[in-house]
Amino acid sequence: MGRPRVLSGVQPTGALHIGNWIGAISSWVPLQESHDNFLCVVDLHAITVPHDPKQLSENTLSTAAIYLACGIDPKLSSIFIQSQIKAHSELCWLLNCVTPLNWLERMIQFKEKAVKQADNVSVGLLDYPVLMAADILLYDADLVPVGEDQKQHLELARNIAQQRINSRFGKGQKPLLKVPKGLIRKEGARVMSLTDGQSKMSKSDPNEGSRINLLDPPELINKKIKRAKTDTHIGLEFGNIDRPEADNLLTIYSVLSGMGRDSVAKECSEMGWGTFKPLLAEAAIEALKPIQKRYKDLINDKTELSIVLEQGRANAEVVAEKTLNRVRSALGLIERN
Repeated sequence: MGRPRVLSGVQPTGALHIGNWIGAISSWVPLQESHDNFLCVVDLHAITVPHDPKQLSENTLSTAAIYLACGIDPKLSSIFIQSQIKAHSELCWLLNCVTPLNWLERMIQFKEKAVKQADNVSVGLLDYPVLMAADILLYDADLVPVGEDQKQHLELARNIAQQRINSRFGKGQKPLLKVPKGLIRKEGARVMSLTDGQSKMSKSDPNEGSRINLLDPPELINKKIKRAKTDTHIGLEFGNIDRPEADNLLTIYSVLSGMGRDSVAKECSEMGWGTFKPLLAEAAIEALKPIQKRYKDLINDKTELSIVLEQGRANAEVVAEKTLNRVRSALGLIERN
């Protein structure tokens, strides 16, 4: 029996922020000691909305460099670019042909994004969850680390695998596609905006002050935290629905400082915002310092990055092709010579 497998990835749309790190990337690092990690930069997802091609290329390499800078070891994990594995697109089409349209129309994220894009909604935006399902299912993933907002997409992938492929085309005892489980971080799974404790921290938010980017310099981090939305209460607390900003900033502090919720709750229970914000800024700056140093080394000389991505692509392609060929054969498609 081999090690259990993990599949995850981040879109290269804009600068990655602490929400991406806390909610996703940081959870990959300990997993690589006990699991086979397949970590992709999901650039095909990034073109479901209007984009700048040059910026996409730059962001794709930048995102891969950040994976490494955050502690992903290429000896333990395969890092690759989604679009360089053709099986993602082909399996997506095969899954499209068995996925009911109404399953996609009820996706919450599609409804939210469709409202923002009005008449510019693409078929790709609607089909995004099927491509995500193909990403996951190609690698026979056992676990998929996801944020709270992606749970519905993971459930769609599970339903496609179980109800539309395995039950209809699987003839043997072993299922054609492995049905993965979700892995959601208990602390910091959903990091909220600095300007609105009820909205998720997002790369697409036009207000730069809403997030702390992983590559923000110390002076900018200080500035953003100083301007972060707070309330008029003295004493900070977790879990009060009437104080979403307090809960969010305390959560960020508990993760970045490494102290955990219990210690932070005790430390800050009688603290005012004027005392707390400098502590949060210091914790953020110190936590990001080693990431920023490693990132600069990688991006200034891309030789190491290129080698890592090529090896990751080779590893991923072997696994992906096996899965794709298994599904092609089950659906009655003639094998390629």
